[in-house]
Amino acid sequence: MTDRNTTPPSRATVHGYPRQGQSRELKKAIEGYWAGRVTADALHTTAATLRRAAWRRLTEAGVDEVPTGDFSLYDHVLDTTVMVGAIPERHRAAVRDNALDGYFAMARGTQEAPPLEMTKWFDTNYHYLVPELGPDTVFTADPAKPLGELREALALGHTARPVLVGPVTYLLLAKPAPGAPADFQPLTLLDRLLPVYARVLAELRAAGAEWVQLDEPALVQDQSPAVLSAATRAYRDLGALADRPRILAATYFDRLGDALPVLAKSPVEGLALDFTGPAAANLEALAAAGGVPGKRLVAGVVDGRNIWINDLEHSLATLATLLGLAGRVDVAPSCSLLHVPLDATAERDVDPQVARWLAFARQKTEEIVTLARGLNEGTDVIAPQLAANRSARASRAASALTHDPAVRARAAAVTERDTRRPQPYSERTAAQRARLGLPLLPTTTIGSFPQTTELRTARADLRAGRIDAAGYDERIAAEIRDVLAFQEKAGLDVLVHGEPERNDMVQYFAERLTGYLATQHGWVQSYGTRYVRPPILAGDISRPEPMTVAWTSYAQSQTERPVKGMLTGPVTMLAWSFVRDDQPLADTARQVALALRDEVSDLEAAGTAVIQVDEPALRETLPLRTADRPGYLAWATEAFRLTTAGVRADTQIHTHMCYAEFGVIIGAIEELDADVISLEAARSHMQVADELAVAGYGHEVGPGVYDIHSPRVPGVEETAGLLRKGLGAIPAERLWVNPDCGLKTRGWSEVRDSLEHLVRAARQVRAELTGADMR
Repeated sequence: MTDRNTTPPSRATVHGYPRQGQSRELKKAIEGYWAGRVTADALHTTAATLRRAAWRRLTEAGVDEVPTGDFSLYDHVLDTTVMVGAIPERHRAAVRDNALDGYFAMARGTQEAPPLEMTKWFDTNYHYLVPELGPDTVFTADPAKPLGELREALALGHTARPVLVGPVTYLLLAKPAPGAPADFQPLTLLDRLLPVYARVLAELRAAGAEWVQLDEPALVQDQSPAVLSAATRAYRDLGALADRPRILAATYFDRLGDALPVLAKSPVEGLALDFTGPAAANLEALAAAGGVPGKRLVAGVVDGRNIWINDLEHSLATLATLLGLAGRVDVAPSCSLLHVPLDATAERDVDPQVARWLAFARQKTEEIVTLARGLNEGTDVIAPQLAANRSARASRAASALTHDPAVRARAAAVTERDTRRPQPYSERTAAQRARLGLPLLPTTTIGSFPQTTELRTARADLRAGRIDAAGYDERIAAEIRDVLAFQEKAGLDVLVHGEPERNDMVQYFAERLTGYLATQHGWVQSYGTRYVRPPILAGDISRPEPMTVAWTSYAQSQTERPVKGMLTGPVTMLAWSFVRDDQPLADTARQVALALRDEVSDLEAAGTAVIQVDEPALRETLPLRTADRPGYLAWATEAFRLTTAGVRADTQIHTHMCYAEFGVIIGAIEELDADVISLEAARSHMQVADELAVAGYGHEVGPGVYDIHSPRVPGVEETAGLLRKGLGAIPAERLWVNPDCGLKTRGWSEVRDSLEHLVRAARQVRAELTGADMR
């Protein structure tokens, strides 16, 4: 362990660390608690064991200061809601009765009380629980969690820095509570919130905190003068407190822009800035502003969001420049390492040549420690590491995996004509209605059905050789028949095959495309206990053979009703992968789109009348700075159209998006030119339907009426009520009825009841519209 009485000239530190454990022990303990198999005490013991193991690992690697408070049983923004006492009225009784169950009720909902809304954490695939605040919100400090974790770390001998969501970002992430005036701005509660932060800071100081990190990533976005004024006031007031630790104001994910002088001139003692990707502009801006003399600068020079090895020599040059701009410079990743997997050495199946290019959380920690050592002791002491790093980067640049001349030639030959459907929407919709013969308010689902234990066991049996390919295929075929039979009995109009053969909506395709690498242990938290293994996009992309045609065709052969072909769109294939950083994203997106275009063509040729190309990440990947958005949206929408534009007029193209704020991309949604779009809308009470109506969106829309991220089963009348609200914005002839998202994470008992209620609600509202007896 680092001697806490010895402070090196430059420290190595991190903002946060993956929470789940190498084998996702946290997920298993939490889900065991929900199922009644694990006690609360056992859950807390597992959590404490994982926290302590992470701190020990960081300290043994050479990290001088470990983070505390970043660990969470579900979400760090929800933890902040608890810390400031902003519990929604509908959950207060549950929290009073049992704090742990009340916490999970806010995250997941109960049959009586819907959960908090969930959306994406800036431009990542991590989801946070949206605080609900109103004019009557009363904040009360509850620092038990950050205090407890700080005391744990200090008792173990670590130098520890508590990490909290900052007050300005917390308020900017919030939404008006139900019943609040429509024009209410949560930021107006800042003066009410700051005394709560003051108390938390005082208690952390009393517990032994020397520094506290307040995360303000919202300040890297374009902000109004009112927000910048609020940030100025917040950090003036917090900095003026006598009873507090030293404050490190942290931002990440992009350049700080107009907020840089706000934080630089505030009385806080330290700043943490990102210097990777577009945030590299922070270096020039900081120099132009005269630096932050006398302050601590935590320099994020190692990319905390991607998995490629760092360019150590470039980072050392950046750090050398920063030494002249601050009182002291410490070395860190750009953001929390929450967004990358734990350990690249666990990936035994990756080609050793490629493995040299990878850095997960443990390897990034080693890079940070190496850079700090080089900064403190000179580059001679890290010469072997610099040589190995230089060699690995050179091998990647020269690899045949990263350059396929045929793929590049095909992408270069794409023209505008390839990206536009020749028929106008009015002509297409007439042809599609004639072909499909669907009723008013057609019902469907988004794609996946529950991934049961039996399905996961079948995949494991196939990998282990306990069953052969023929035996596995029969299990999948049987599941497809069962899923189709249920949908027909429930009365759904457009069916899906349920995707039983797919492990993940991105990984499944990545495993069948050249240029992608799949991991075995590369788990990353998406939300709560939902973890994904983002594939690694390492080289040029092509499709060797059809990926979905056989099972889609099999499903269609079992029913007279239309079965959707299901694909993941090119932007989401990038967003939910670790993308290559050696070429523009637009070039990679075009390669993926061409591979998917081949799949769309083969599905249509096989008789598939409805093809859904999901793009849930289109909004998520939107750049945080407004100036960067037009370029992104141009290539992102072109990639979708390149995927779908080759079909006939009577082939209906669907897309799907979920859990994001859609208002700012309505124009891009129109540019996709999909025939039908389904969107998350249940938790946000049909807000997106109103936004589409205001924008004059004229294509068909399925705003979700069943929140699949909660275990609660909505009743028929509740579902019908949402549907009626959607009809207030979207005409009935253009309205579809569907859940918010795929059903793979839900259990069959919930799915059966919820979809049966959905169909009954659709029939009920259909009858109200037509006057017909729809029983």
